[in-house]
Amino acid sequence: MIASDENLRSRGVVDQKLYRDAMARLGAAVNIITTDGPGGKRGFTASAVCSVTDTPPTLLVCLNRNSDSNQALKDNRVACVNVLHANQQHLSPVFAGMVEGEYEQRFATADWHRLPNGTLALAGALVSFECRVVQITEVGTHTVFFCEVDGVLGGDPGHGLVYFARSYHTLGSD
Repeated sequence: MIASDENLRSRGVVDQKLYRDAMARLGAAVNIITTDGPGGKRGFTASAVCSVTDTPPTLLVCLNRNSDSNQALKDNRVACVNVLHANQQHLSPVFAGMVEGEYEQRFATADWHRLPNGTLALAGALVSFECRVVQITEVGTHTVFFCEVDGVLGGDPGHGLVYFARSYHTLGSD
């Protein structure tokens, strides 16, 4: 249950549980972010992805500092943001680390296309953004990666996958 407006204003700092419960009401696209290079091949599920600006085209990606993909993305400085199609929901827990297996096993669960920057685009994704990391900011428990988009693949119509109220939902028009 969310606290009243009065409670939110009077408390100053919002409690972590209250914040997480409130954020569960903010729907977001489900993405798999890939990176490859000197820091190693990694992939992770993220819903904390959004557009920053269209000039230059830039996305931000938030990743927990404790993730083993964090240092790899910092070292590689390249990423591919793959926006999942509704029929790719099964990949979300795989790349969220909820399923046993090393990265090679995780990547073997889908088909990938290597991009010029060395990252991997997911076959069948709604859209994939080939990016360079241009800025990194540490905020609390997370790292915010600002990723300038060098290429866009896909963009075909289809049903998207969103995470809302702690479960997956399908969005799209027929």
